[in-house]
Amino acid sequence: MNLGTQIKKYRSALNLSQEELAEKIFVTRQSVSNWENDKTYPDVKSLLMLSELFEISVDELIKGDVNAMKKEINEQERAEFRKDSTYFTSLYVMTLVLPLLLSKLLGWIGWGIWAVIVAAAFYYGFRVDRHKKKHDIQTYKEILAFTEGKTLSEIEQAREYGKRPYQKILFIVGSALLAFVVTACMYLIYQLL
Repeated sequence: MNLGTQIKKYRSALNLSQEELAEKIFVTRQSVSNWENDKTYPDVKSLLMLSELFEISVDELIKGDVNAMKKEINEQERAEFRKDSTYFTSLYVMTLVLPLLLSKLLGWIGWGIWAVIVAAAFYYGFRVDRHKKKHDIQTYKEILAFTEGKTLSEIEQAREYGKRPYQKILFIVGSALLAFVVTACMYLIYQLL
């Protein structure tokens, strides 16, 4: 529930018009209207006076807004993480697949284009890593839970934390194998061209 709805609800419960409420807390009727329509927020003094008049704590008055803002911020962070991850993955694949093709077709200009793609991949790789450090997510299960807006239980978190060293080793070995396979395929393609 947002702050405007809260103010309107408590004002109606006291059978006050916007004008009467405005008089009691020393603001204009337009200010109350703007608050109730979520065009503006009351200042701290007005919040304190509203909480006294409604006989509730300031926390209760704005609680819905705080939770809504936290949820919106978390969703924005998850969306940014997903976007950065998608860009990084796409650029990473391009750095593996394109070097020989670009160099064969465009010569040194192709290598320059490839270098720009590598730089962009590094940039998004650092952004993804920053998200992972900020939210302390490393394993696949932790990342998946974060992108879905879920949290792991304490037991699941402890299990995932224990898996981190092993998954890092598997990631390094898997990346090396992938690089080898891609390099071998690119070599064969280069020989055919």
